[in-house]
Order: sequence, then C-alpha cells, then structure tokens
Amino acid sequence: QVRLVESGGGLVQPGGSLRLSCAGSGFTFGVYRMSWYRQTPGKERELVAGETSTRGRTNYADSVLGRFTLSRDSAKNTVYLQMNSLKREDTAVYYCNAVPRYNSALNYWGQGTQVTVSS
Repeated sequence: QVRLVESGGGLVQPGGSLRLSCAGSGFTFGVYRMSWYRQTPGKERELVAGETSTRGRTNYADSVLGRFTLSRDSAKNTVYLQMNSLKREDTAVYYCNAVPRYNSALNYWGQGTQVTVSS
C-alpha cells in the first residue's frame, strides 16, 4: 500500500530555513506526481508546491515562489521541500501528497508535519 511519512518540521525563527522530507513506500515512485500542501486552523488546505504532468516542471503558490523549492530523490523514494526566508505566515501543518499518473482520481496523503515560524 502507498504510504507517505513527512518529517523535518519544527520551530524556526523568521528568516530561517527548514527542509521537509516525505518518504514514500509501497509504490513506484517514478509514476506518481508529488506535491506539498499546508493547512492552518480555520483555513482550507492549500497547494504549496506541486509537480505537474511535465517532468521537471513544478508549480508554486505565489506566496512561496522564490523561497520554497520542491525536489525529489527517486532512488530514495523521497520528496523534499526546502523552505528558506521563512515568514510567520508560513506557520502550518505541511502535508505530502501523491497522485498516480495513471489514475488521477486516487489521492494519498501523509500524516503531516508541523512548521512554526516565530521569534
């Protein structure tokens, strides 16, 4: 079965950096489109960074463009989210998402990892 486990969250000061990891198992990593979402209390879950149907092309939310970078290490079945120049408004639970290219109706989620940006 598809499993996703996020890690790397924590408390960081404004302007700092964190790298989140999403370790996948139980699926062929190369045929899944990977994304990162985040959610804050009382708000809808929003897409932060998402791989597209085009290899190497990633969409980013306007609020994180230029600060966050999604990358993958297929050999390790792991996707990363490098977060730089963090702001207080980046505080959220971050979730990893996987969608198979052969069936976009399927969605797989990790348990989430908390990121708190505060002085």
